[in-house]
Amino acid sequence: MDTDAVRPINDPLYDKLRSENMEAFNTAKATQPALPSFAHGDFRGLDLRGMDAHGMDLRHAYFRGADLRGIDFSQCEMEGASIAGAKISGCFFPRALHADEIVMSLNHGTRMRYTTGK
Repeated sequence: MDTDAVRPINDPLYDKLRSENMEAFNTAKATQPALPSFAHGDFRGLDLRGMDAHGMDLRHAYFRGADLRGIDFSQCEMEGASIAGAKISGCFFPRALHADEIVMSLNHGTRMRYTTGK
């Protein structure tokens, strides 16, 4: 099995993200005692503006062509995520993620690499 492939995520929070309902997602997320992993999630082409990404596991997720404008990813895990062609104006990324990794992923679809310390 390809460890980097998109995987189905069977969780109501993921369904809210896939339906681009950020208000419902943020409200439901705030009531969760623990967040599910969204690692390897398929977010390609989605409008995720307004998403509260704090504390989310987005490792190896696909964001090709997604609208991520204004999202604060600084407190989530994004190791191995790909943002090819995404709209990222106003985004905050994890501090350990170097700008050249972001640019390479945005322009060429490479997976973003950084050390999380875990």
